[in-house]
Amino acid sequence: MAKAKKATKKAAPKKAAPAKKAAPAKKVATKRKPNAAFMKALTPSSTLAMVVGATPLARTEVVKKLWAYIKKNNLQDSKNRRNINADDKLMPIFGKKQVSMFEMTKLVSKHLKG
Repeated sequence: MAKAKKATKKAAPKKAAPAKKAAPAKKVATKRKPNAAFMKALTPSSTLAMVVGATPLARTEVVKKLWAYIKKNNLQDSKNRRNINADDKLMPIFGKKQVSMFEMTKLVSKHLKG
């Protein structure tokens, strides 16, 4: 009687580790140019001027001053810090009692004149 041989799998030959690709040559660090649209001085409306001042400012500076005012007067929502609660000065700018920080920049841009 012949014994049946069990089929055994041969271990697959180990593959060599893939060769590492050469790192691409690093680009020479050049200083980023600021976007001219953000740096253009814009005149705030009279309602916005009560918060940030009447002098023409770049859009980025207007947002910085607005955030300084919000933090100084503790107007961020205590539960959801992304929301800003409007006080008497911000209510005419926002048009509602509470806005998100992302919505704020959109609403403020309506009060800036080129």
